[in-house]
Amino acid sequence: MTQPDLAPITRHLRAMFGSRLLLAAVHHLHVFEELSSAPLSPLDLRNRLQVGERPAMVLFPTLCAMELLEQDELGRIGITELGRYLVQTQTPNLTGYTGLEKDDPGVLEMAIRLKNDGPLQAPDGISFVKEGEEPSPMDDPELSRKFTLGLAGRARHLSPIVAMNLTKREGHLLDVAGGTGFYTYEWLLINPDSTATILDRPAVLTVATELLDEFSQSGRPGADTVKDRVTFLSGDMLTDALPQADILLAASLFHDWPTPTCQLLAHRFAAALRPGGELWVHDAFLNDGLDGPLAVTDYSAQLFWNTKGRCYSRAEYRSWFSAAGLKPTAENIPTQMDYGLIWAKK
Repeated sequence: MTQPDLAPITRHLRAMFGSRLLLAAVHHLHVFEELSSAPLSPLDLRNRLQVGERPAMVLFPTLCAMELLEQDELGRIGITELGRYLVQTQTPNLTGYTGLEKDDPGVLEMAIRLKNDGPLQAPDGISFVKEGEEPSPMDDPELSRKFTLGLAGRARHLSPIVAMNLTKREGHLLDVAGGTGFYTYEWLLINPDSTATILDRPAVLTVATELLDEFSQSGRPGADTVKDRVTFLSGDMLTDALPQADILLAASLFHDWPTPTCQLLAHRFAAALRPGGELWVHDAFLNDGLDGPLAVTDYSAQLFWNTKGRCYSRAEYRSWFSAAGLKPTAENIPTQMDYGLIWAKK
């Protein structure tokens, strides 16, 4: 029996962050007032709003996905007919109505984070990724367990779908920041002659080891063979040497990081691949035009709130792959929950 797509549940969750973004844009950054006279280039609008590149790349696509802003043929951002109803000089308008929620604590904090490219106190917003030379928050056993198990349900649901779409071959899979390990376990289940390494922080791997024990004892045909083919490797993907692999999987990984770090990771991952190896990314992707889809721009707002990153377009990923010496494929493989797969070959 095919499992239903659970996207409606996560869409409702992530819509909260899109709503905060909208109210912050209208009432605290005054985006629509700045655009009320004429369209502006993205850079000019950023300068008017005094926001950085990452906040702008979260804010503008979200408002475009909401059909409140749009880009013209010159690449300038302007207000749509619908968006005009968020300009104070429009009669009638909904600025008063939306303003009833403008002092919500989440909206006020979103405005701060947009203006500051994160919270005023960085550790308050960098929930689960490293900050400079500081230890990773995922080295805290209690926090690591809470977060890893919190993601386990999503991974249990998506991992069989992802595994069925990855290349089936004899070889070695490197699952970077593998978390629960479910993507690896499911791939090994259908590739019985292959092995894998899961790289993550030590506290995360403690949880992954427990989940592998559970997986191995599930009674599914072949599950009892998986445990002997998995190596757990604690380390830092940003600095430590990566083991050589035939397939490298980066699932929900790049979106935690700003663009320069993503470019660095693409180069590091490419170097870890053997000739003919494949880099696979499972994530939620913006349209290449950076104007949606709405479910992904809401997710991008959530990631902006919680991490150093955002959602990226497939075109952005493919440019990183090419710069790292890989050959991107044109395949766009949907999975579920607004995620999909893309890949590149060495």
